[in-house]
Amino acid sequence: MQRREFLKAAAVAGVAAAATSNLLGQAQTETAPSSSEMQYRTLGRTGVKVSAIGLGGYHVGIQPDPAESIRMIRTAIDRGINFMDNSWDYNNGASESRMGDALKDGYRNKVFLMTKIDGRSAQSFNTQLEQSLARLKVDTIDLMQFHEIIRMEDPDRIFAAGGALEAALAAQKAGKIRYIGFTGHKDPAIHLRMFEIAQQHGFHFDTVQMPINVLDAQFRSFSKQVVPVANAQGTAVLAMKTLCAGILLRSTNVSAVEALHYALSQPVAVVIAGMDTEKIMEQAFTAMRTFKPLTESETASLLARTRDAALSGQFEPFKTTARFDGSSRNPDWLG
Repeated sequence: MQRREFLKAAAVAGVAAAATSNLLGQAQTETAPSSSEMQYRTLGRTGVKVSAIGLGGYHVGIQPDPAESIRMIRTAIDRGINFMDNSWDYNNGASESRMGDALKDGYRNKVFLMTKIDGRSAQSFNTQLEQSLARLKVDTIDLMQFHEIIRMEDPDRIFAAGGALEAALAAQKAGKIRYIGFTGHKDPAIHLRMFEIAQQHGFHFDTVQMPINVLDAQFRSFSKQVVPVANAQGTAVLAMKTLCAGILLRSTNVSAVEALHYALSQPVAVVIAGMDTEKIMEQAFTAMRTFKPLTESETASLLARTRDAALSGQFEPFKTTARFDGSSRNPDWLG
């Protein structure tokens, strides 16, 4: 059997296994979640209903007191957020560990749990996945995403013989993960290559995560180049960097709520928002409560106001510098 045929068969088998062996996180697929403070959208071809705002995992691992992190996570869930973002490398594992503690006492079954893995080889992927499962204190992760696809060679390494995809498909078949996606913040061309390589191997990504903000629309744009491809394939789009790590608010006259409204108006399933304080969490719920899709004229006005700031790319440093490239500073994570 050729490698492409093997991966395609493995993917089909993995999806079937995930559908039948998933023991955790089923509540959100069988019963549509509801909350007076939240709206819900369908996660691409998975059919899962997820909150339009997702809880960013990095920011719930930076509080000095772990109890504060746990309280914030549970408050977000109680108010209707059911999409939980995380990553193997966030805060040296503290983000996953704190989320794992927060999801005890029945909270696990209220959420759709996602984490990200940096490993590019099957061996490094498996090592990191087992650590993530242990920290999160679960047997199954709803969505695993290959993290920081920021180099042109990353897709080749993941899809190579002995690469991370082989391990991911095996983990999916074993019921350790349900769905598979990827993330990146560097250049839409790299995302498009990931889709191209996947198509060559007969593989379909369930999700893709990328920067979606008013500046991105006008500079090296993921929303213009990648989102149409993802939507055409039924791959759910997860928006991040909506506030450009806060830089957007310091460099433009756009408010946080306006920026969130812009991202929510795009064809995305979830807008992942970092919430490290109660004030920031309230800001996200305010944006959700007051949200109405922007009209074409409102969008045009917003983009016109931010055009000058957008064109140089300096206010999206995750695209133009290495400041946000954790795996570049820690190449051993890749395996």
